Amino acid sequence: MAIIKVEHLTKIYGSDTEKALRLLNQGMDNESIKKQTKQVVGIRDVSFQVEQGESFVIMGLSGSGKSTLLRCLNGLINATAGKIIIDGQELTGMSSRQLEELRRKKMGMVFQRFALLPHRTVLGNVGYGLEIQGIARDQRDQQSLQAIEMVGLKGWEDSYPANLSGGMQQRVGIARALATDPDILLMDEPFSALDPLIRQEMQDELLEIQNKLQKTIVFITHDLDEALKIGERIALMKDGKIVQMGQPEDILLSPASEYVARFVENVNYSRALTASSVMVKARNVVHPKDGPMTALHIMERFGMSSLFVTDRLGKLLGYINADDASEIVKQGIRQLDTIIKNDAPVAYPDTPLYDLLEVLAHTKVPVAVIDESNNLKGVLVRGSVIAGLAGERRESNE
Repeated sequence: MAIIKVEHLTKIYGSDTEKALRLLNQGMDNESIKKQTKQVVGIRDVSFQVEQGESFVIMGLSGSGKSTLLRCLNGLINATAGKIIIDGQELTGMSSRQLEELRRKKMGMVFQRFALLPHRTVLGNVGYGLEIQGIARDQRDQQSLQAIEMVGLKGWEDSYPANLSGGMQQRVGIARALATDPDILLMDEPFSALDPLIRQEMQDELLEIQNKLQKTIVFITHDLDEALKIGERIALMKDGKIVQMGQPEDILLSPASEYVARFVENVNYSRALTASSVMVKARNVVHPKDGPMTALHIMERFGMSSLFVTDRLGKLLGYINADDASEIVKQGIRQLDTIIKNDAPVAYPDTPLYDLLEVLAHTKVPVAVIDESNNLKGVLVRGSVIAGLAGERRESNE
């Protein structure tokens, strides 16, 4: 279910927005509108939805409109045209009091520059939103302490921001947003001011928190690797418009324009792609009751030295190799049960390819891609992995 709906949203800065809006609706580009009207187009006819519990990333270069869009979502900036619907309520028609209430109870905001109050302790900063809501001190402290522990700062409750590193300060900012238990987290380039190693730690921390809480996250970034790591879907912006929107692998493997292709050309594919994006179908499998001669015939025909074994419902049982199959043929054994090995390397569909490179480099059998019920979903072979790393889409997955 969509918790955020944005419909034909446009934001124009200036004192004569009506004229600029007419020209925009006629298809005039942003630069021409600026020359004719002295008005600046910040967002141009943007529409999208964010599902409940989804991590949605909006990315683009400086000036693309991504931060303006985020500020429209929480009402800090008034849109010129279009609709924003938050959990069934149209934000664009709210009074100031209704908007303030929505921000307090539905949304948590994490800023790039931390925005901590220097005269308050960690506990005081984290509990600030609850204090504004009028929550009693005991309950406020309890909720704040839970949020502080969740971001790994237990024991720092009485410290002041000046005594914390940049990464710790941002953890306080995240804890403050989580303390009010909002449905939606709006995050405006929250890690861009941090050193690379700290930034990576904070990304991992956010993913762990999201796995536990399943909040709806709208995350702003200009960094493609960060977007690919955090986003379940990504909207890429340019000149105030969304030029492509989809799952990370859609954008990597099927860029919609030359601009998007240039944007993703230097990405580290091993970190961006998952096992499901480079696996091939496991077309050749055998079952425990199949005979070794059948298995050897399949291996010979397709130039293979091993085969995966599944039950009739597709659950992975293990694999067999050609040497063992040949041996039991000599012994007159007609079933495969005795030679099934259960030490096959496995991965899940969402396992990052980067985490599998070491296994792929040393394994003598393909990597089995399985789901949580141990069903065999596909196979990783070196050819498909190399194609994926080269940015190629395979026929078998189209």
